[in-house]
Amino acid sequence: MSFKNHTFKLREEAILNATTAALVEHGFELMTMDDIASRVGISKPSLYKHFASREDLVAATMTRLIQQAIDELDSYPQNMPAIDQLRNLLGWAIDIRLKGGMPFLPSTRSSIRDMLLRNQAYVLSIMNMNQRLSTLVTQCQQDGSLNPELPVLVILYSYYARTCDPTVDYLLAYSGLDHASIRDHMITVSFAGLIPLNRSQPT
Repeated sequence: MSFKNHTFKLREEAILNATTAALVEHGFELMTMDDIASRVGISKPSLYKHFASREDLVAATMTRLIQQAIDELDSYPQNMPAIDQLRNLLGWAIDIRLKGGMPFLPSTRSSIRDMLLRNQAYVLSIMNMNQRLSTLVTQCQQDGSLNPELPVLVILYSYYARTCDPTVDYLLAYSGLDHASIRDHMITVSFAGLIPLNRSQPT
């Protein structure tokens, strides 16, 4: 890679990092291209050399986040049980969230979700992630580590919801727990529920 291309790539990463921070702090509606350019320390024309619009920039930011999650999955040993892969990936996502790197735009407004779904790279990354996680959920249902009576999509969407659960924000603000404890407790609640393991579910 030439020095020019390397510099271009580094600047693009800085732009995506700045966009992630802006989305977490302000959301999509208040994020502007001027703000991103200022955060990176470049001119707005330079920013437009990388991304043609605010919509393209946001889609690229979310696509990178999904790809990072896929890369995290790929880093696990092939013989790791499916349930442990799901637990570990959720822990990774909550850690990212606690560090301020997890904007959860698709859950906030249908217009934003529709905007993202018009971006081919985003759609392909989501389809890849859905397929990977659906396969893990199915394996867990087959080995009994997840409820086989629940539809796969119910489990899958509930799993996604945990990454943007406002409980994390309340615990961070008011519980006095450190990040690792918040992550571990959220994983326990997500997979084991609230009822002690030695007690039966209410009928």
